[in-house]
Amino acid sequence: MFKKMLSAAVAVALSGPVMAATLEDVENSFYPYKNGAPEVAGLTAGMTINSANVDTVKDALDPAMYQFIKNGDYEIRIGETTSFDLHENYVEASRKNLNTTTLGDEPGQINGFVAGRPFPEDPKMDDPRAGEKLAWNYKYGYNWGDTGAVYPFYWKFRDMNSGKIERNIKFNFHFLNYKHRVRHDPQPDVAQNPSNLFRGIYVRVLEPFDVKNTQLLIHRYEDDLKRDNAYLYLGFQRRVRRLSTGQVTDAFLGSDLMIEDFEGYNGRISDMNWSYKGTRHLLMPYYNHNDQPLDAETHKDDEGYQVVSFTGKGGCFPNVSWQLRKVYEVESIPVDTNHPLSKRVHFIDAQTYAVPRTNAYDRKGDLWKVFTIGQSHPDHHLPANKGSGVSIDDAFSMVDMQATHCTTGQFKGQLDPKLSPQRTFTVQNLRASGR
Repeated sequence: MFKKMLSAAVAVALSGPVMAATLEDVENSFYPYKNGAPEVAGLTAGMTINSANVDTVKDALDPAMYQFIKNGDYEIRIGETTSFDLHENYVEASRKNLNTTTLGDEPGQINGFVAGRPFPEDPKMDDPRAGEKLAWNYKYGYNWGDTGAVYPFYWKFRDMNSGKIERNIKFNFHFLNYKHRVRHDPQPDVAQNPSNLFRGIYVRVLEPFDVKNTQLLIHRYEDDLKRDNAYLYLGFQRRVRRLSTGQVTDAFLGSDLMIEDFEGYNGRISDMNWSYKGTRHLLMPYYNHNDQPLDAETHKDDEGYQVVSFTGKGGCFPNVSWQLRKVYEVESIPVDTNHPLSKRVHFIDAQTYAVPRTNAYDRKGDLWKVFTIGQSHPDHHLPANKGSGVSIDDAFSMVDMQATHCTTGQFKGQLDPKLSPQRTFTVQNLRASGR
């Protein structure tokens, strides 16, 4: 009994100041703009930020984006700050389970989590584990809801200097939460889950021919201390092989992304040391998809859907409007000293917990890659996404600043459970689909 009490005391001490979250904290977390939008002097909706005026609004930009604009590589249009309300079921789960979640003795351990946002209170600089709590909020966030698909998903490899498109790859991406589900049946968990998985990710290449039927399957366990199982099916070999840990940090199919980059961060909490660097008001790529200058020339869709277009140097930047938002700056440093990065700096949206901006640094500490993920409001996107309460990943850009190269992505994000049945997320499906 004494050992149990001591362990509990240590856990409380390590988790920072003991301050119970309140229902007001929940409301402020999910509705940060209910009393008005943030403001930065000199910044107004409708203006365009370019190299001539960027210094007047430098405080509203992360360092990498400031440099792009200062160099004349990109201009951004400013839209009004709008609320991206998450689904009420997720918000209610956060209210219902308030203060039931605590951190364990070490990163990667969490106790009492049921559903919703584990730590809805604002982070505090004097809390040594504030960054870790924000990382858990991201992991258990509502990105793609209980299940979603990017169907299809277009990637382009681009030379940033010439603008030449070197390669096009067409994918389907699928996501499934096995646990902590709040909107789609079965709830709260998928019944057939003997391995106690938290999430599955399935990727299939549709074209070009040389990589067609390449498939990736990731099983992420509920126990964060347990390593993911990842499988790769190579169409030309017609066999499934397990991915080693190191391969998730290799260039994926020759792109500028590693598997660990997906969605802003696609790894375990325990793989990183997390630290909270402060709360800021920054410009982030949040917008209404249907109001943007869309790409009407390529990727024509039978349903009339048009993907986001790209602009700027080399066509490496999404042609979307940005808005001023409340953002948490979080630094993640790999535990593994052989990791190709020394750190990432994530700019996490305080309302949705999407990660629309990430700056990645090489082992020497120099800025290497800059990741942007555009976020569309679901009510101004596909009709099927209306009312879903999901901030829709809608376009991405990964710029390798050292190689002056980029990979861009154009999404057709669909929140239809029928597109991602549970059987999709099995090794057997890799073999069957690859034939």
